[in-house]
Amino acid sequence: MTQTFALLGTVALLSACAAGPSMMAMKPVDNAALPEPVRVPAGAKQTMATTGVGEITYECREKANMAGAHEWVFVAPVATLYGADKKMVGKYYAGPTWEAADGSKVTGKQLAVAPAMAGSIPLQLVKAEPAMGMGAMQGVSYIQRLNTKGGVAPAAACDAATKGKRQQVAYEADYVFYGS
Repeated sequence: MTQTFALLGTVALLSACAAGPSMMAMKPVDNAALPEPVRVPAGAKQTMATTGVGEITYECREKANMAGAHEWVFVAPVATLYGADKKMVGKYYAGPTWEAADGSKVTGKQLAVAPAMAGSIPLQLVKAEPAMGMGAMQGVSYIQRLNTKGGVAPAAACDAATKGKRQQVAYEADYVFYGS
């Protein structure tokens, strides 16, 4: 009888783990294989991973301290975060802010970047602020942006005639979250 209850308890626990949030399913990141600037500190433990698919908005502006010269300037990102099962698990937006579907969210400050493949925004390491709300983002201390595709400033002309024009550029990146 005791063995039956133990077996049922184990089955219930395994079922609960399997039915957990899809953003928890992840392939471990080999930090030693990453460029040093975007590696997480020793002791940080990977807690979840998502893939962000969205757009980065750029605006054509006059260059600071260079009258008459113009450039595309980053304005804000917006992306939907997907778990390993391709289901929506949250969103990413200006702040920068990562918000889980359960309402918990975390903001952060960029610590470092490293080059990515040509035509893609750089890899990034962010130090997270304490999470707001209870849920998946609780305990997150670092976030990496890896496997970036696209998102670089537009190739379109940026000059006095297009000053103030905004353009969205598609991008994709993996966001990997770490706790202590």
